[in-house]
Amino acid sequence: MKIRLVVVFAVAALACELATAQPRVTVIDRQSFDGAELGALEGATHRLRLAVVILEGGGWTRQRAVVSLLEASTILAQCGVALERVEFIVLAVPESYMDFSTPVARELASAFPVSRPAVYLVRDTRARPAFDAEAIGRGNSRTRTEIADTAWITAATRDPGIVFAHELAHVLMDSGEHAQEEGNLMRDETSPGNKRLSAAQCERLLDKGKANGLLR
Repeated sequence: MKIRLVVVFAVAALACELATAQPRVTVIDRQSFDGAELGALEGATHRLRLAVVILEGGGWTRQRAVVSLLEASTILAQCGVALERVEFIVLAVPESYMDFSTPVARELASAFPVSRPAVYLVRDTRARPAFDAEAIGRGNSRTRTEIADTAWITAATRDPGIVFAHELAHVLMDSGEHAQEEGNLMRDETSPGNKRLSAAQCERLLDKGKANGLLR
């Protein structure tokens, strides 16, 4: 009996030690807005609920995040998608969590789960090759299911509203493919002139988004 008790206490102590060893994530602010408050356009056929996670001190302001999201919503509206509800969450995280990499993203998403799809606004990236933004759909998350249906955008990204739309489209379409057509949102280089989505792209975005439970 004594041996069993000693084992139980040792396991409990180890569990406590592991729990305290986990990097600490603290909520600084959490606000939800419905589509009407965000100026969602009428006549949409599909609705999007979204979580936007901002890492405090990572170079993103709340105002920049909101403005970027509003521009993205007008771009996605061409496919009949409107914002239904958006939750903005500001997190204080350890220094080790500030920059994107797959291991860090998995840890953060596990330490603080949010609804999906979700956009994480981070300071920088450790991934190589380095991209200003990365989308993880169902098709490229089989070995990292913790971050399926998420997009990660660095503070240095240009044209953040267009990048928001581009990465969300990747997630909703569950595709990493890029387009070659001039002016298309899914070209590999984002720019103010690349905002258009084709009828085929919209069809895939709506069908896959709904099938994966990301659109209503």
